[in-house]
Order: sequence, then C-alpha cells, then structure tokens
Amino acid sequence: MFDFDATLPLMAIQFLVLVVLLDKLFYTPFGKTLDDRSEYVRSRRLTAQERLDSSKKLAEQYEAELVDVRKQGQSIVATAQAEAQQVASAEIAEAQQAAQRQREAAQQEIDKQKQSAMAALDGQVDQLSNQIVEKLLTAA
Repeated sequence: MFDFDATLPLMAIQFLVLVVLLDKLFYTPFGKTLDDRSEYVRSRRLTAQERLDSSKKLAEQYEAELVDVRKQGQSIVATAQAEAQQVASAEIAEAQQAAQRQREAAQQEIDKQKQSAMAALDGQVDQLSNQIVEKLLTAA
C-alpha cells in the first residue's frame, strides 16, 4: 500500500516549507492587511460616531437657542403691541378731549350769538311795541 521510503519525509518537508513560505509570503501580509483594514474601518466608524454626536449636540443647542430667540421675539412683539395700544389710547383720549373742547367753544359761541340775537330782538320788540302804541294812539 504505502511505501515509506525517502520520498515521504521529503514530501513532508516540502509541505512544511510550502506552508511556512505561504505563511510568510501570503497569509501574514494578507492577515496584516485585513487587520489594518479592520482598524481603519473601526477608527473611521469611531470618528464618524463622534462627529454625529457633536452634530447632534450642536443641533440641540441651536434648537434651544432658536426657542429662546422665538420667545424673545414674541415678547418684543407683545411689548411693541402694548406700547402701540397705549399710544393709540392716549391719542384717542387726547383727540376726544380736543373734540370736547371744540364742542364747548362752539356751544359758547352759539350762546353768545343767541344772547346777542335775543338782545337785538328785544331792542326790535321794544321799537315795534312803541311803533304799535304810537299808531294806536295816533289812530284813536
């Protein structure tokens, strides 16, 4: 069946030499390349995760600042509206007072004109009365 002559140990030695050569020439560099690639992928993944975390933190910070700015803007608008309402109310009150003063002045002017008209009418009534009396006396 098997001949155990000098070829068997020679084949075993050749096999071991081939395994050692393959290990040194191919498997070790290939394993090193795979390890380097794995380390590169791991480091890139860690870097990407760190960047993702920092970008999430920045986004949260910007969102918080945006909420604060919106609140400030709303308070500024509310304050401006309140001030505008106060100014409008003050101007309306002032306009109403001015209108009231003008009405009072007009009423006083009307009263003066009424009194002068009444005085003029009283004078004319007296004259007409005197004329009527004189005509009645002269006619009688």
